[in-house]
Amino acid sequence: MTASLREPGLVPAGSVPARPISPAAPVPSAAPLPSAPPVPGTAVALLDAYGGGTDRFLATPRQTLLGHGTAAQVPHDERPLPRRVHELLDGLRRPDRPVPVVLGAVPFAPEAAPALAVPDRLRRSPALAADPLIALPAPRPADGGDWRVREWPAPEGYTAAVAAAVTRMRAGEFDKVVLARTLELTGPHAPDLPALLNRLARRDPGGYTFAVPSGPGRTLVGASPELLVARLGGRVTANPLAGSAPRSSDLAEDVRRAAALLQSPKDLHEHAVVVDAVREALAPLCGRLQVPERPTLVRTATMWHLSTTVTGEVAGPSVTALDLASALHPTPAVCGTPTEVARAVIAESEPFDRGPYTGMVGWQDADGDGEWVVTIRCAEAEGSTLRLFAGAGVVAESSPTAETAETAAKFRTFLDAVGATL
Repeated sequence: MTASLREPGLVPAGSVPARPISPAAPVPSAAPLPSAPPVPGTAVALLDAYGGGTDRFLATPRQTLLGHGTAAQVPHDERPLPRRVHELLDGLRRPDRPVPVVLGAVPFAPEAAPALAVPDRLRRSPALAADPLIALPAPRPADGGDWRVREWPAPEGYTAAVAAAVTRMRAGEFDKVVLARTLELTGPHAPDLPALLNRLARRDPGGYTFAVPSGPGRTLVGASPELLVARLGGRVTANPLAGSAPRSSDLAEDVRRAAALLQSPKDLHEHAVVVDAVREALAPLCGRLQVPERPTLVRTATMWHLSTTVTGEVAGPSVTALDLASALHPTPAVCGTPTEVARAVIAESEPFDRGPYTGMVGWQDADGDGEWVVTIRCAEAEGSTLRLFAGAGVVAESSPTAETAETAAKFRTFLDAVGATL
């Protein structure tokens, strides 16, 4: 299998790369996307206006969203999540108001409560990457040197867990598992989340940058390279990533690593497993699907990834973006295969609750359009602590030491943004 290169975090041109209230309550407003050429500074203005708390920010290669306040929250009950979201949004429709939108995060565990809400006010602008002011440098981190860093598990413990999983896979118990570890960064004061978000967005403006409440007193903030799925009208786009290599500051070495990733049997196999799972999950909900035979390469500031952009059309207007996302979640790229066996291995191997990590973050409107992003390259802030997450896809051919090094490379996105080191 061969592959080609493309730009970081971008989907191809034309692609589309979250408290109950009564129906009588006013519907939150949303300014429409402008049809005129983007005005410099409009997207960066929304980035700068993020204030933490109940604000919800999401930047994608298509648009930038900023929600203020909470008008309605998606309830947590026995109904399927897509149905809960649909019924809430449908009840908020008004003929004289913009289509209501839900925005926020869904955790990794299916039984856990989502953190999805309809904002009081939703503001939109074009994509950050289209705003020339995003090229201006962000302020340097003011927190450097003050963080206490705790690795959980420690590198040697993570390496041992990967080795144990490899042994079980070589014995035929399962095919793949994604194992993660965390860093807990504790500082003398609460982190400056607006400044952190600003640095993440300016580092990879073509990707997916987010900051949303994830629970009482907690905020999920991150910069993910991976679109889970989007629906715009009848068009569906998914962009699974699997197979990774750390970037290098030396140009020649960076190119060598990219070329090696393109030819790596281990990574190409890992990627093919994920793409096949995406195809199988989307097929019942789509009238047609187009799946490229070869992956491409995408790059972020810290990593190279193998990438495939899957496109298609929904089978009918009742199929929403969250229907598609729920059918895909969790993909083998963040869990493993077979799914239930991989979940059990994760529960046995990881000494922490993933929470929102490897869940999904995004938006959906009452018409069923939306974008859902895989929640990676992220941290959860609570008080004076930032909890960082990173994982690696483990297959039978994996090297435990190499997978441990991969998680360390993935932590760099956040460590650089806050001025901390391992």
